[in-house]
Amino acid sequence: MSGMLARYEALIAAGELRPDAEQRTAAVALDRLQDALETEQNLGFLGRLLGRKPSPPRGIYMWGGVGRGKSMLMDLFVETLGIAEKRRVHFHGFMLEVDKLMREERAKESGDPVAPAAARIAREVRCLAFDEMVVNNTADAAIMSRLFTALIRDEGVTVVTTSNRPPRDLYKDGLNRSLFLPFIDLVEAELDVVPLNGPVDYRLDRLGGIDNWHTPLGPEATAQVREAFFRLTDYKPEDAAHVPSAELDLGGGRTLHVPKSLKGVAVFSFKRLCGENRGAADYLAIARAYHTVIVVGIPVMGPDRRNEAIRFTKLVDALYELRVKLFATADAEPEGLYLAGDGSFEFARTVSRLEEMQSADYMALGHGSEG
Repeated sequence: MSGMLARYEALIAAGELRPDAEQRTAAVALDRLQDALETEQNLGFLGRLLGRKPSPPRGIYMWGGVGRGKSMLMDLFVETLGIAEKRRVHFHGFMLEVDKLMREERAKESGDPVAPAAARIAREVRCLAFDEMVVNNTADAAIMSRLFTALIRDEGVTVVTTSNRPPRDLYKDGLNRSLFLPFIDLVEAELDVVPLNGPVDYRLDRLGGIDNWHTPLGPEATAQVREAFFRLTDYKPEDAAHVPSAELDLGGGRTLHVPKSLKGVAVFSFKRLCGENRGAADYLAIARAYHTVIVVGIPVMGPDRRNEAIRFTKLVDALYELRVKLFATADAEPEGLYLAGDGSFEFARTVSRLEEMQSADYMALGHGSEG
């Protein structure tokens, strides 16, 4: 007996969640899918005994802005789903696992490794639940259509996923995107697309008044952005040592190591982002991939740090253009970061943008939206 909708309504009644029409629509859809999966469990067992491939219930693709409750609904769905063959996994971690399985299959010299890798995944799972599907490297984009066709149509796995973007905006402007378009067609054919863009940004509520800009540098500032990261990602502070990293595809065979990457939130050092030779295209790749960026260790810059100041300006421009939320630790307030040196007069525009990015109006904008 599924309990998704009952659990959701109990949270509303207890005052732990606010009434939200789009959220409830998603909860009803997930509850209906639970019923289908639990009913199919018995019918599918007989079919597998007779050697017939199961026909899985249609999956669900939930998409919406930051903090609309997607992860919370996914957690409720998985927790209350009454089958054993279920798995909830972060999408980035899953694709790393797929890469490992495919390397193992290639070592067997058994031809195309995608189908056997999908078969190995499907041996232990009938419902695969992803949190935050985001595609930001060419290697993943190139295999996703074949991989998920094998999982859904050949192996009978039901897929449930969340994303910040509608299917047609996945891997937007990505390199060789034509290879990825069949995956979008597959999603629209096999999954019900459920928007979740209600009026309440629960994740921003969860920040509980944590400021965006923290100065001076030191343990207190670090503790504040660390707390923001855990609240934005629902990750437990005691698991800090296990926060996943990522390799962001910058195009042209180049990648950028992201020390902490989870649920659309990335953590970087200023030295990594602005102390190395980077251009506007690199910063736009970051802004497309992450709805929130945390930058630590921003120094006061003088004439000897002209190049770093110019790169920081390009970074802020890219984040601002795509309405990325910025949290930072710095040695000074924005107006005190770059007072002398080439371009210091023009840096005033960056200061203005940094101040606007701390406003409630800016924080309420969706990722990638126009102001």
